[in-house]
Amino acid sequence: MRNPRFTLRTLSLALLSSSALWLAGCGSSVKLDDQANKGPAPIATANGADAANGANNSSVPSNAVAPIVVSPSDDAANASGLARVVYFDFDSFVVKDEFRGAIDAHARRLNAVKTRKVLIEGHTDERGGREYNLALGQKRAEAVQKSLTLLGVSADQIESVSFGKERPAVQGSTEEAWAQNRRAEIKDR
Repeated sequence: MRNPRFTLRTLSLALLSSSALWLAGCGSSVKLDDQANKGPAPIATANGADAANGANNSSVPSNAVAPIVVSPSDDAANASGLARVVYFDFDSFVVKDEFRGAIDAHARRLNAVKTRKVLIEGHTDERGGREYNLALGQKRAEAVQKSLTLLGVSADQIESVSFGKERPAVQGSTEEAWAQNRRAEIKDR
């Protein structure tokens, strides 16, 4: 008769090994955190200059897209002209300096009423794979979330979600359309 302990241990080891191999096969090669590991990311101004040293940054479009009001259901925010969209550069999740004022205004609004909650939706343009864009959209939503929490907003008031390239604001395959789709939207819940 076989030792039942030996058989159970062997079976457990085999199951653990196959699970590890299966999970390794599901791994992602998305390397969005590389940007965060290089130290603080540069803050770009609307004209494409690097705010730290005044150098021109060619990855920042010179025709920056102005923020627009997206959520017509929030009358208080609309009445004050509070921007609801933060736009990002291509393949970036760095919150640009031009959107700091809008984030500050949202932080003041959320800190004034601690029961108010927001949902931050991260979006990307159509370029890139689905998995990569979902990860990038999440990083964009979390960048806005982190900016709000650094301004004193409770993490319980904020939820971040990514839609990747699945919900474009503008249809089309032009730089203008892509620029409007690379965004994070702040919506009341």
